[in-house]
Amino acid sequence: MRDQEKVLENTIQRCRERNIIIPTYEQMAHPETIPQKIKQELKSIGLWDLHPRNLFRINWKNQPVASGGGFDGVNYLELPGELTGVEPRIIVLLGKFFPTGSHKVGATFGPLVEKLVRGAFDPTTQKALWPSTGNYCRGGAFNSYLLACPCIAVLPEGMSIERFEWLKKIGAEIHATPGSESNVKEVYDKTRELKQARPDEIVVLNQFEEIGNAVWHYVCTGRAMEEVYLKERRGKQRLSALCLTQGSAGTLGSGEYLREKFPAIKIACAEAQQCPTLLYNGYGAHRIEGIGDKHVPWIHNLKNMDLVIDVDDEDCMRLLRLFNEPAGRNILLKKGVKPTLAQKLDLMGISAIANVLGCIKMAKYFEMNSDCIIMTLATDSMELYRSRINELNNERGEYTELMAAVDFEKCLVEQNIDWMQELSYWDKKRMHNLKYFTWIEQQGKSVEELDDQWYNDSYWTDKLHAYEKWDELIREFNARTGLC
Repeated sequence: MRDQEKVLENTIQRCRERNIIIPTYEQMAHPETIPQKIKQELKSIGLWDLHPRNLFRINWKNQPVASGGGFDGVNYLELPGELTGVEPRIIVLLGKFFPTGSHKVGATFGPLVEKLVRGAFDPTTQKALWPSTGNYCRGGAFNSYLLACPCIAVLPEGMSIERFEWLKKIGAEIHATPGSESNVKEVYDKTRELKQARPDEIVVLNQFEEIGNAVWHYVCTGRAMEEVYLKERRGKQRLSALCLTQGSAGTLGSGEYLREKFPAIKIACAEAQQCPTLLYNGYGAHRIEGIGDKHVPWIHNLKNMDLVIDVDDEDCMRLLRLFNEPAGRNILLKKGVKPTLAQKLDLMGISAIANVLGCIKMAKYFEMNSDCIIMTLATDSMELYRSRINELNNERGEYTELMAAVDFEKCLVEQNIDWMQELSYWDKKRMHNLKYFTWIEQQGKSVEELDDQWYNDSYWTDKLHAYEKWDELIREFNARTGLC
């Protein structure tokens, strides 16, 4: 049994030695409140630099520059009907302008920091283990480095080479497991093996069960979406819908915030058609990196869902080429897409394309019109998937304008409302009950808490508002370091 106060003293001393100041959730949601002294320091620091002040760049409002940027409005793209083929305005928050190029640095902030500031993790003797299918362990490794915490990354061997190269560069201990995107059980098995072999050294920070993942999106992503909506709405327009892929379900924490502010909003959860876990209790492998893992995350509140949408991964891969190859962009210009937008479509990675397809299907299902605004986000950008373009070129040959024209029609214009389900109470409960097989039988959670998630109306509210206490602890922690 570790002495909590002694661990806290060790952590405070290490942060004092490494000049580490931890931002609060309120500062990440409202970076304009960050002290001027820290803003001044950031002027000489690159967005991806391994510098502890970059903890303060874990927000949606970084200026979109590689180095020295301050804070501006939320970074986002609007996708018009010329591209999407539907009337509603689809707005995509952009994750590229976070450190590491992905908002997953936010999702990994809470699980580690809340343990550091209450003395539940000792960076002088322990390692943070990040089980993931990609960006989560990258974000975890980055935050671990900035917070002077040694780390371990466990992820499938089939993930993009860019992920592994970056993890090696940052000095993470890496364990590659069999399979690809949907092989999460193999990740869990390796995680359990490592934890059993090194029980005192390893602290597992599992994105699928750590509420800090969803809390960050509740506080930061939900507010960012609200801010963009209030800025962009015109006339009778309303925030009608939110569509996000399941993945770890962390981003769906933003839906909890939006539901509180806009009770009539429709919230959809998307997944890969090739792995239809929610829709059909199904399984399978797919190519949409970052989502769809053959189980229901512990932190997913199914009661807050209105719709499940399955997206064909083949459509995503074809649009990957359409949005990024010269022939594809030429076709987009001919279809009326503005050059300024066509040049920015590389700001969306594969899972972002899946999110957009989910928005299109949702707009068609609910027959939404131009008074509707649909929100989604791009976890990352094409910067992390260039190897996938090369693989597709090797597999399918040169991308021509004829191929691009076909992809535009098939994957965008003709996107339909198959592989979808609007959810009744019992549909939601059926999906919620799937948690039993992963979390109770395999991962040791209690059936009492499983029931509490469903029947206790205050369960999710209490969990998501934990950030208020965490912010108090962060302020106390920073004061004890003497650095601010």
